[in-house]
Amino acid sequence: MKLYLCALVLCLVLGAQAQWYKYPDQAVGDKYFQTRRNSKAAQRGPGGRWTAEVISDGDEAWQRFRGSGQEDAAADQAANHRGCNGENPNDYRPAGLPPKY
Repeated sequence: MKLYLCALVLCLVLGAQAQWYKYPDQAVGDKYFQTRRNSKAAQRGPGGRWTAEVISDGDEAWQRFRGSGQEDAAADQAANHRGCNGENPNDYRPAGLPPKY
């Protein structure tokens, strides 16, 4: 139950902060937003980092279930790891993304 509550709260907080919903085509599967989401969660402390890791692992499990490629899964894990360590997500920043993101 605590895991579901943490996931829900994290999704609500990050959804309000990142406003990824304005760019859904870029948010889906984009390494920048994955790294940024995890970086912001990690800045909230050990609980945020743990929650980011759990959500990222769940997302990767879902992608494997759907048949995502190994190369994409490895790139996603690298982006997730960088974000959970609080590293800068700008290495993955897509061209043309408005500066407020």
